[in-house]
Amino acid sequence: MKDNSYFKKVFRVTEAIPMGRVTNYGAIADFLALGSARMVGWALNKCEHLSIPAHRVVNRKGELSGRNQFPTPTLMQELLENEGVEIINNKIVDFEKHFWHPGNDLNQEDFE
Repeated sequence: MKDNSYFKKVFRVTEAIPMGRVTNYGAIADFLALGSARMVGWALNKCEHLSIPAHRVVNRKGELSGRNQFPTPTLMQELLENEGVEIINNKIVDFEKHFWHPGNDLNQEDFE
């Protein structure tokens, strides 16, 4: 039996984000049709950042708004750059090119 708690759903979507791609809090909230972007951020703040790729979730402008929740404030950027994502001034360059929407690859029924 799968765990359908809100946090677990957010974590499962986050784990599905392909390497070198990013999404935003609102896209996850919209896909899950539960809560808000702020709730997604709150859930990710409670995860183990090194086992859940939370570094791939940014705000709607492509900014690394969650960077201060990592063990060091530069770790989020370092992890994204290691995946080929360019960052300037805490913002993803070519955000639209790197953007991934959960609804394009995931089946919403798997998250009910």
